[in-house]
Amino acid sequence: MAKTSRTLDKATKSQLELGLSSDGEPQTDSLIDLREPESPASEPKGVVYTRSWVVELMLDLAGYRPNEDLAASYAVEPAAGTGAFLLPMVRRLIASLQAHGRKISDAARALRAYELDASAAAGAIEAVTHELISAGIDSTESDAIARGWVTVGDYLVDSRADRRADLVVGNPPYIRYDDIPDDVLLRYRALYPTMVGRGDIYIGFIEAGLRQLREGGALAFICADRWMRAAYGIELRRLIAESCSVEAMIEMHNAPAFEDDVSAYPAVFVVRRAPQGEALVASAGPKAGLSPADRTLADAVIDLAHGGTEAVAGFSAGKVGGWFRGGSPWPSVEPDRLELLRHLESEFGPLEDALTGTKIGIGVATGADRVYITKDKHLVEPDRLLPLAMSADTRDGAVKWSGHYLVNPWTPSGALVDLEAFPKLRAYFESRSTELRSRNIAGRMPKDWYRTIDKVNDKLLRAPKLYFPDMKMMSHPTLDKGETYPHHNLYFLTSEKWDLEVLGGLLLSRIAQLFIEAYCVKMRGGTLRFQAQYLRRIRVPAPDRISGSLSGRLRKAFRTRDAGAATAAALEAYGFEPNGVLP
Repeated sequence: MAKTSRTLDKATKSQLELGLSSDGEPQTDSLIDLREPESPASEPKGVVYTRSWVVELMLDLAGYRPNEDLAASYAVEPAAGTGAFLLPMVRRLIASLQAHGRKISDAARALRAYELDASAAAGAIEAVTHELISAGIDSTESDAIARGWVTVGDYLVDSRADRRADLVVGNPPYIRYDDIPDDVLLRYRALYPTMVGRGDIYIGFIEAGLRQLREGGALAFICADRWMRAAYGIELRRLIAESCSVEAMIEMHNAPAFEDDVSAYPAVFVVRRAPQGEALVASAGPKAGLSPADRTLADAVIDLAHGGTEAVAGFSAGKVGGWFRGGSPWPSVEPDRLELLRHLESEFGPLEDALTGTKIGIGVATGADRVYITKDKHLVEPDRLLPLAMSADTRDGAVKWSGHYLVNPWTPSGALVDLEAFPKLRAYFESRSTELRSRNIAGRMPKDWYRTIDKVNDKLLRAPKLYFPDMKMMSHPTLDKGETYPHHNLYFLTSEKWDLEVLGGLLLSRIAQLFIEAYCVKMRGGTLRFQAQYLRRIRVPAPDRISGSLSGRLRKAFRTRDAGAATAAALEAYGFEPNGVLP
């Protein structure tokens, strides 16, 4: 691949240097690590209330505006609650009736709000009735219309018999799969095949909403964005790519989007049953929420995305010419950095690559760390102990072995050792046999009751490798010179062609971190996950295209742990000039 000469705009360069932050058949993705992190704790009963400015923004983005003839359309709210979305929709519908000279009876079938809880539904009916009466509609007719609009029911089940909708909009419940009764979950999963793995119930709500849309109809939701990158979202992403288009995506991790302070990592997204075209991509920060005096917040953000010069409080915005295909993860980055990411992905090869013999993996999982990990070097025969690197051993940027050993039941050929040949090992394992035999792996393989879950790769111990702690705020590759074996909270990289210190310099840079920030499922407090499936998203230049002097700069930056110097050298390695505008 020929080296390209590109220029970065000043803001993007600064961010990198400072480190700112129809249905497919079920398939698997070989690059996905199925050991997903837990989602944030759900709010009680899955209820999180959306602020009014977010609701208005979503309705405008989806095209549910009073100047349209809303009585001629059909809008659905799948989880009405106290009416955070329903009441603004009612107000817009009333304004539309007035603007188009229609009667309230014309809109009797224009809305449907589902609510599972009967008392909450009764409250919603009362609130809608009051809204209609306030608009001058007779109280008897208002009550009848409200009761026709609000339905007590389970949207995931009852919407199957509902008619096609022009709009499905709302904030679906936040309930994890393991908090749903087994029989109910089985029914939901039978109805909605995208509900795979450890996903939240909102996966089903998104699929149900998409299936209810008529051609040209839109779904506008706000919910946690983990499904956009996590393994359990792969089939939903595939469904959207095959049958719909992404019209807008607004990251709201730091925005005041909800009435309560929740760690949900939310995003607003608008998906339309139509061919994919241009997509609006935006980010809302802590100051988001104020609408300009002369137009709606949605119009201001749209104008900003199309190159408008007028600032919008708390927002950055841009546009992209398409969207991501298949079940591939959707990145989460600032709009101006998304173009950089797309450029890097189109121009450079993957970090894990057969051409360079570069492989990424995870350390050994034992299934019983209390048995297999020790600091007692006399516990068993010396050749049954492997020096084991723990995550804390990499804290200072160099491997400082803490003295932990792995009690190793494997031969160099990958077979289990004969315990008769190792009396101390046999006595030790037999003294812990109750614990070892109670493991799932031992239940499946009773003859191999003393095995670790993962086999030990004897060659990996002696191979030079880069370690990546699972959870870090910043990219933190650490070189092991072939002296330790990784524990399962460390990911590792080996390569046949790379000088690992030069590659370590690239991976210490903010460009490498950009990929992790874009694709990883973040933990509370913004901690990044450096898991294999995210490391594999990183793109790098070919090692033979990096000059000797540049290799020296990357190597020095890695050794001194200078992320700024690593980023400056990496920019040159990727073919960027220090100033200018990224095409």
